[in-house]
Amino acid sequence: MPIAILWPTFALVAWIFVVWFWMYVDRFALIRRQPPSAADFATNAAAARYFEPVEMPASNLRNLLEVPPLYFALVPLLMLTHHANHIQVTLAWIYVVLRVLHSILHIVVRNVPLRFACYAISCAVLSAMWIGFAVDMAAAPQLLSE
Repeated sequence: MPIAILWPTFALVAWIFVVWFWMYVDRFALIRRQPPSAADFATNAAAARYFEPVEMPASNLRNLLEVPPLYFALVPLLMLTHHANHIQVTLAWIYVVLRVLHSILHIVVRNVPLRFACYAISCAVLSAMWIGFAVDMAAAPQLLSE
């Protein structure tokens, strides 16, 4: 069972690459449509203004590098301790689906209340994964001594 936790992890990594690719496709399309001047890249603020029409994928990519590292930190711990059980795997899949949904709401739909709800639920799921792991680890010495 420990290996099953890798499938949602691979899915999340793949999704991060999709968003990253999406960002570059949008940015290169903008560069082709509206070739930038030197002034457009003279400062970070100028570059941000230039890319503002296609900024949503980049903004979402930053989001995918904020909270998901807590997920990526947990996965090897679950595997090493043999606590990647069916509950953790199910929660991992729910977390990944919510992160993908959050990205779509962020980049395409742009509905902030729905996006926030998706974000909050995904954080609750990730918290449940960490709490479950902590409880399992706290119970582990008792299980070994019995």
